[in-house]
Amino acid sequence: MKSTSFISAILTVMVILTLSAPAARAHCDTMDGPVIIEAQTALDKADITPVLKWVKPEAEAEVRAAFDHALKVRKLGMEAQQLADSYFFETLVRVHRAGEGAPYTGVKPAGQQEEIVMAADKALESGSAEKVIQQVAGAVQQGIEQRFHKAYETKQHAAHNVDAGREFVAAYVEFMHYVERLHTDAAAGTGHAHGDIQKAEAAPAGGGCGHLHN
Repeated sequence: MKSTSFISAILTVMVILTLSAPAARAHCDTMDGPVIIEAQTALDKADITPVLKWVKPEAEAEVRAAFDHALKVRKLGMEAQQLADSYFFETLVRVHRAGEGAPYTGVKPAGQQEEIVMAADKALESGSAEKVIQQVAGAVQQGIEQRFHKAYETKQHAAHNVDAGREFVAAYVEFMHYVERLHTDAAAGTGHAHGDIQKAEAAPAGGGCGHLHN
């Protein structure tokens, strides 16, 4: 009876979490992402240890409780096992995202990871970041060049009339903000540009775990 009630509770929680979640981009919330892959292994081996690194210490008790409940429900049959696994995945990803200060948007199907995120994961497996550096550098160069040319071209006509001036200002702001954002992110890991690092540290937490910012 308790197991049946727990299954009903699982369904209710999963529906609420799915309906209340805003849109976001990440890869730690996909079925083929690192969090859920380790969660599946943890359930199969009945050992929660590998997944605890994905949550903050203060959230460990909640994840442990969900894990223990899932292990009990898994014994009731194949359908119950699938439901229990899904519930644990949902709980783990939600708690992990909360620890990053990022919104929870549900667990996504496999195959939705960004190419650069997959490249970053492969870099950690291979021990070389060369391919990631090349991909990011190429994207950065293209992004700067596009915004620069737009700002430069509109600047040539900025004094012709108010509309032309406003077009230049819009391109100028986009170019400057883009470059500043890139520099801030880059400087935060080098020990340079102390002022930029402080601004980066003061900014609210983003998606993390492969969460990409444009």
